[in-house]
Amino acid sequence: MFLGSHSLRLDEKGRLALPVRFRELVAGGVVLTKGQERCVYGLTHERVAEVQRARAAAMPADTGRARALNRLGFGSMVELEADKAGRITLPALLREYAGLDRDVVVVGVDTRFEIWDAAAWDAYVAEQEAAYAESESEGMPTLS
Repeated sequence: MFLGSHSLRLDEKGRLALPVRFRELVAGGVVLTKGQERCVYGLTHERVAEVQRARAAAMPADTGRARALNRLGFGSMVELEADKAGRITLPALLREYAGLDRDVVVVGVDTRFEIWDAAAWDAYVAEQEAAYAESESEGMPTLS
Protein backbone atom coordinates (compact mmCIF):
# COMPACT_ATOMS: atom_id res chain seq x y z
CA MET A 1 0.00 0.00 0.00
CA PHE A 2 1.32 3.46 -0.93
CA LEU A 3 1.04 5.87 2.01
CA GLY A 4 2.19 9.33 3.02
CA SER A 5 3.28 12.57 1.38
CA HIS A 6 6.92 13.11 0.51
CA SER A 7 8.44 16.44 -0.57
CA LEU A 8 11.18 15.68 -3.09
CA ARG A 9 13.12 17.24 -5.94
CA LEU A 10 13.66 16.32 -9.56
CA ASP A 11 17.25 16.58 -10.69
CA GLU A 12 18.33 18.38 -13.86
CA LYS A 13 17.74 15.19 -15.90
CA GLY A 14 14.16 14.76 -14.64
CA ARG A 15 15.07 11.94 -12.25
CA LEU A 16 13.19 11.38 -9.03
CA ALA A 17 14.43 9.32 -6.09
CA LEU A 18 11.38 7.41 -4.88
CA PRO A 19 10.74 7.05 -1.15
CA VAL A 20 12.36 3.83 0.12
CA ARG A 21 9.05 2.07 0.89
CA PHE A 22 7.73 2.91 -2.60
CA ARG A 23 10.88 1.44 -4.16
CA GLU A 24 10.10 -1.87 -2.47
CA LEU A 25 6.55 -1.84 -3.85
CA VAL A 26 7.68 -1.18 -7.43
CA ALA A 27 10.74 -3.44 -7.40
CA GLY A 28 9.35 -5.25 -10.45
CA GLY A 29 8.92 -2.00 -12.36
CA VAL A 30 6.48 0.88 -12.37
CA VAL A 31 4.03 2.26 -14.89
CA LEU A 32 3.65 6.03 -15.07
CA THR A 33 0.69 7.71 -16.74
CA LYS A 34 -1.27 10.94 -16.82
CA GLY A 35 -3.48 11.36 -13.77
CA GLN A 36 -6.47 13.51 -12.96
CA GLU A 37 -5.92 17.08 -11.69
CA ARG A 38 -2.68 17.28 -13.69
CA CYS A 39 -0.53 14.88 -11.70
CA VAL A 40 1.32 11.72 -12.73
CA TYR A 41 0.10 8.34 -11.49
CA GLY A 42 2.57 5.59 -10.59
CA LEU A 43 1.19 2.05 -10.63
CA THR A 44 2.46 -1.48 -10.41
CA HIS A 45 2.02 -3.67 -13.47
CA GLU A 46 -0.46 -5.77 -11.49
CA ARG A 47 -2.58 -2.71 -10.68
CA VAL A 48 -2.66 -1.63 -14.34
CA ALA A 49 -3.99 -5.10 -15.25
CA GLU A 50 -6.64 -4.93 -12.48
CA VAL A 51 -7.83 -1.51 -13.62
CA GLN A 52 -8.06 -2.64 -17.23
CA ARG A 53 -10.06 -5.76 -16.32
CA ALA A 54 -12.48 -3.68 -14.24
CA ARG A 55 -12.83 -1.09 -17.00
CA ALA A 56 -13.44 -3.78 -19.61
CA ALA A 57 -16.12 -5.38 -17.44
CA ALA A 58 -17.85 -2.06 -16.79
CA MET A 59 -17.82 -0.56 -20.28
CA PRO A 60 -18.18 -2.10 -23.74
CA ALA A 61 -14.87 -1.72 -25.57
CA ASP A 62 -16.50 -0.47 -28.75
CA THR A 63 -17.88 2.81 -27.37
CA GLY A 64 -16.25 6.12 -28.22
CA ARG A 65 -15.66 6.84 -24.53
CA ALA A 66 -13.93 3.49 -23.96
CA ARG A 67 -11.72 4.00 -27.00
CA ALA A 68 -10.79 7.50 -25.83
CA LEU A 69 -9.99 6.30 -22.28
CA ASN A 70 -7.89 3.44 -23.61
CA ARG A 71 -6.04 5.63 -26.11
CA LEU A 72 -5.29 8.43 -23.66
CA GLY A 73 -4.58 6.08 -20.78
CA PHE A 74 -2.46 3.42 -22.45
CA GLY A 75 -0.99 5.92 -24.91
CA SER A 76 0.50 7.98 -22.10
CA MET A 77 1.80 5.00 -20.09
CA VAL A 78 5.51 4.48 -19.70
CA GLU A 79 7.10 1.41 -18.13
CA LEU A 80 10.17 2.14 -16.01
CA GLU A 81 12.54 0.45 -13.60
CA ALA A 82 14.32 2.30 -10.84
CA ASP A 83 18.09 2.58 -11.13
CA LYS A 84 20.46 1.38 -8.39
CA ALA A 85 19.91 4.64 -6.47
CA GLY A 86 16.11 4.13 -6.52
CA ARG A 87 15.54 6.85 -9.11
CA ILE A 88 13.13 6.89 -12.01
CA THR A 89 13.35 9.29 -14.93
CA LEU A 90 10.08 11.04 -15.64
CA PRO A 91 9.57 11.46 -19.39
CA ALA A 92 9.35 15.04 -20.63
CA LEU A 93 5.76 14.49 -21.84
CA LEU A 94 4.57 13.58 -18.35
CA ARG A 95 6.62 16.33 -16.68
CA GLU A 96 5.04 18.86 -19.03
CA TYR A 97 1.51 17.50 -18.51
CA ALA A 98 1.80 17.80 -14.71
CA GLY A 99 3.88 21.00 -14.70
CA LEU A 100 6.75 19.27 -12.92
CA ASP A 101 9.93 21.30 -12.80
CA ARG A 102 11.94 20.89 -9.61
CA ASP A 103 9.99 20.69 -6.34
CA VAL A 104 7.47 17.85 -6.28
CA VAL A 105 5.35 15.98 -3.78
CA VAL A 106 4.91 12.22 -4.06
CA VAL A 107 1.64 11.18 -2.46
CA GLY A 108 0.71 7.61 -1.60
CA VAL A 109 -2.90 6.85 -2.56
CA ASP A 110 -3.47 3.22 -1.57
CA THR A 111 -2.89 1.26 -4.79
CA ARG A 112 -0.95 4.00 -6.59
CA PHE A 113 1.23 6.98 -5.93
CA GLU A 114 0.87 10.42 -7.47
CA ILE A 115 3.57 12.91 -8.40
CA TRP A 116 2.47 16.54 -8.07
CA ASP A 117 4.13 19.87 -8.63
CA ALA A 118 4.70 21.10 -5.04
CA ALA A 119 2.84 24.41 -5.54
CA ALA A 120 -0.08 22.64 -7.27
CA TRP A 121 -0.24 20.12 -4.40
CA ASP A 122 -0.27 22.89 -1.79
CA ALA A 123 -3.10 24.65 -3.66
CA TYR A 124 -5.05 21.40 -3.97
CA VAL A 125 -4.68 20.65 -0.24
CA ALA A 126 -5.71 24.19 0.70
CA GLU A 127 -8.82 23.85 -1.48
CA GLN A 128 -9.80 20.39 -0.24
CA GLU A 129 -8.76 20.41 3.41
CA ALA A 130 -11.78 22.23 4.88
CA ALA A 131 -14.23 19.90 3.12
CA TYR A 132 -12.19 16.88 4.25
CA ALA A 133 -12.22 18.03 7.87
CA GLU A 134 -16.00 18.46 7.77
CA SER A 135 -16.75 15.20 5.94
CA GLU A 136 -18.42 12.22 7.52
CA SER A 137 -16.24 9.19 8.18
CA GLU A 138 -17.79 7.12 5.39
CA GLY A 139 -15.12 4.90 3.90
CA MET A 140 -12.52 6.40 6.19
CA PRO A 141 -10.50 4.35 8.68
CA THR A 142 -11.26 5.25 12.28
CA LEU A 143 -9.34 4.70 15.47
CA SER A 144 -12.26 3.32 17.48
